[in-house]
Amino acid sequence: MANVDEKVDDAILEHNSSNGGNDVVLARQAAQVEHSLGFIQALRNYPKAVMWSVLLSTSIIMEGYDIVLISSFFAQPSFQKRYGEFDPRSNTYQISASWQNGLSNAVSIGTIVGAFANGYFTHKFGYRKVLLASLLLVVGFVFIPFFAPNLGVLLVGELLCGIPWGVFATMAPAYASEVCPMALRGYLTVYVNLCWAVGQLISAGIQAGFEKNATEWSYRIPFAIQWTWPIPLFFILWFAPESPWFYVRQGLFSDAERSIIRLGADRGMAKQVLAMMVHTNELEQSIDKGTSYLDCFCGIDRYRTEIACMAFAAQPFCGSAMGGTPTYFFVQAGLPTSISFQMSVGGLGLASVGTIISWFLMHHLGRRTMYLWGLGILTAILLIVGFISAGAADSVGGNYAQASMVLLWQFVYYLTVGPICYAIIGEVSSTRLRNKSVCLSRITYYIAQIICNVVNPYMLNPTAGNWRGKTGFFWAFWAFIFFVWTWFRLPETKDKTFEELDILFARGIKAREFASYKVDAYIEGEEKVAKNA
Repeated sequence: MANVDEKVDDAILEHNSSNGGNDVVLARQAAQVEHSLGFIQALRNYPKAVMWSVLLSTSIIMEGYDIVLISSFFAQPSFQKRYGEFDPRSNTYQISASWQNGLSNAVSIGTIVGAFANGYFTHKFGYRKVLLASLLLVVGFVFIPFFAPNLGVLLVGELLCGIPWGVFATMAPAYASEVCPMALRGYLTVYVNLCWAVGQLISAGIQAGFEKNATEWSYRIPFAIQWTWPIPLFFILWFAPESPWFYVRQGLFSDAERSIIRLGADRGMAKQVLAMMVHTNELEQSIDKGTSYLDCFCGIDRYRTEIACMAFAAQPFCGSAMGGTPTYFFVQAGLPTSISFQMSVGGLGLASVGTIISWFLMHHLGRRTMYLWGLGILTAILLIVGFISAGAADSVGGNYAQASMVLLWQFVYYLTVGPICYAIIGEVSSTRLRNKSVCLSRITYYIAQIICNVVNPYMLNPTAGNWRGKTGFFWAFWAFIFFVWTWFRLPETKDKTFEELDILFARGIKAREFASYKVDAYIEGEEKVAKNA
């Protein structure tokens, strides 16, 4: 670790000595402004940055919409009759567990491809160009599931649609973290999760409205609604500014300064912010010059990549395969189909409320605390679901009790683990590797989701395990495993600039002690990192 510290000190000394230290003075001023800027003042100073981040994150609605769409179709009678097979034991048509896995995982495989491609192409061409191309692709790909004559064609359509969705899911948190000041960074990265929840809520609401429709339009119209987002977004985001960090990484400092001004800074402040960005970029280059996917697993960045990936992997493993898309679970728990759809809408409404509340709690509690205790509470809820199922099987009261606990699970998840994860992945990586780190973390999420999507139907499906609510025991075990990991490995990134985080990671500060250290990135020696009194 001493060698790393020497690299950091040498980088600071070299940069401070160049140009008579003028750039360092500007960079220090920008860092001081970052720390002094409150939420309200940041909104007043950077309304354009907020607007463009919010608009770009809106593309996430499409992925959230479809994730609920395809899984909820498994409980829709008209979809089951059109694509499923008759099951004499339940006297209903069923989509087999293998086809459920195939359709759910086709989306995940497509998003993995999209996320990996985004990490490569965004580094080369920038956020804006890759986003516009992805919006055009999704318009074309939606035609396939809309006209799908069988499950095979539907699977191909879902896989292809997943490619641009993977781009949206990985681009939004990275862009939000790069265009906004530190005071707004957590709020706008968490807003990505709100878009996800809103997409799911819209999907559940539309399907509840079509639940009694016995024709093919009960599932074709929900597919067609996916065209309502990309077309207007394409024309709006044509005018979006590129991330100034992208230009800094490319050495295009004049373009970076113009982008900073477009995001809301005046010319004087733009020069300060640019100096801080250049200082951070050079500091990271001195520690590790690489910007490839392989570099995410080398040196200090290996730990930072671990945090981003594990934080995202916890989402499906803490029970979202069961509680995140609950319509099918409600049906298998014994509730009527119509009530299952209605409760899903209510649950996703709670999810949206939970995400909004998380904005306020995050400012006071921090990322680590909310993520850690969120996992602890989710573990307890899943255990309760399992015990209710084991002790009150096939009773009406027990069925509704399980459903109520799953609704509580949704609220807690979207209050803690769901949204806070986006703040973590947007802050924990180095700026030079951020886009690739976010992509790797999202790919890890999709791989975890595939695993969970394979396991969950075989536990829930009446033609397979038929575990019903006892599935909660299985997911509670994994939620607890990630609780333990979080306790030892997840640092607090709240109120730290990207430079300060670089230095804390380089110093090897323990995860549980990050919040207790104060960093001055513009002096040399050990005194630049000091523990708060």
